[in-house]
Amino acid sequence: MKKEAFHLPEDTIYLDGNSLGPLPKTASERLSKTIYNEWGEMLIKGWNEAGWMDQPRKLGDKLGLLLGCAQGSIVLGDTLSIKVYQALAAALNMSANRKVVLSDSGNFPTDLYMADGLLKTLDKGHELRVVAPEDVISNITDEIAVLMLTQVDYRTGRMHDMNQLTQAAHDVGTVVIWDLAHSAGAVPVNMAQSNAEFAVGCTYKYLNGGPGAPAFIYSRPDIADLIEPALSGWLGHEAPFAFDRDYRPAKGNERMRVGTPPIIQLAVLEAALDIWDDVSIEDIRTKSIELSELFIKEVEERCLQLKLASPRNPSTRGSQVSFTFEHGYAVMQALINEGVIGDFRAPNIIRFGFAPLYNDADDVLGAANILENIMTNKIWDQPKFKKRAAVT
Repeated sequence: MKKEAFHLPEDTIYLDGNSLGPLPKTASERLSKTIYNEWGEMLIKGWNEAGWMDQPRKLGDKLGLLLGCAQGSIVLGDTLSIKVYQALAAALNMSANRKVVLSDSGNFPTDLYMADGLLKTLDKGHELRVVAPEDVISNITDEIAVLMLTQVDYRTGRMHDMNQLTQAAHDVGTVVIWDLAHSAGAVPVNMAQSNAEFAVGCTYKYLNGGPGAPAFIYSRPDIADLIEPALSGWLGHEAPFAFDRDYRPAKGNERMRVGTPPIIQLAVLEAALDIWDDVSIEDIRTKSIELSELFIKEVEERCLQLKLASPRNPSTRGSQVSFTFEHGYAVMQALINEGVIGDFRAPNIIRFGFAPLYNDADDVLGAANILENIMTNKIWDQPKFKKRAAVT
């Protein structure tokens, strides 16, 4: 759909946009403008003259168009781990009489780590209860304070029914947080329709904001002014430059800002989000299913050693396909060596992301051909492919 908008190395099939999106070609120009015209020429005046201070809200509104959010309900900044902490702390304050946070074993580890750390810090007898993904709905009871889930499982691509689980939680008075890291830019999301209280996510995967791109947090508009921020940073203050001794939260979701905005990263993200101006997320979803279905068919016909780990039903699968194999790490390294970039997740999963902004059927068929050769001829079975790197 927009392949020409991205810098993609020659002789490379890139199927790892579910981990890090490629470089938008316009990012260099936008970044150069920020560095030389704004930072270079304006110096500190850029905060006012270049509108730097408004970027977290401005780009939040732009992202909100993709996520079905009201204007002003998303702000950008900090990391996803920080945003998980903020959302969970706020949600627990809304459910002060309950002590259980419910999540599942498909949640991304950092979400569980942050939750565990927060609950230990609070030291008020809270419990982090982790169940199998398929058991979430049966465990939503009136003792649950917060339901905290990642919509699309980072390992398998299994996708929760956001509306169904949010409604089930609300029926028993539970506050809901969704992690959209593997959803934003990949599948249609409508936060307003779901009615969930909070959502968080990152912008460097399907949104192509670049390594270290800022995270986002959504707060439902009707509760935004009631939130007591656990991380009361100066840019979440009602008047940051009044330099008051005491904290007063800003209006609405602006209070979920914490530290100084990463202006250079936001410049890249702005270029990346501009690509979506004339792209329909529904069309992206339709094409994503076509590509992933084709890939599953081709791989299952050619590579009998690989077992599908993702849901077979595309309506319950995000925009990635995963297979298991005992020596999955070596297989992925062999693929990367042949110019097909996916990634590996322990203990035995090889993942392939499909981003129709730049992936097409030729990529799918090319990757399947190379994978077949690697499996058929056991090319993966070499010492150089089995040596683990720091990032897998």
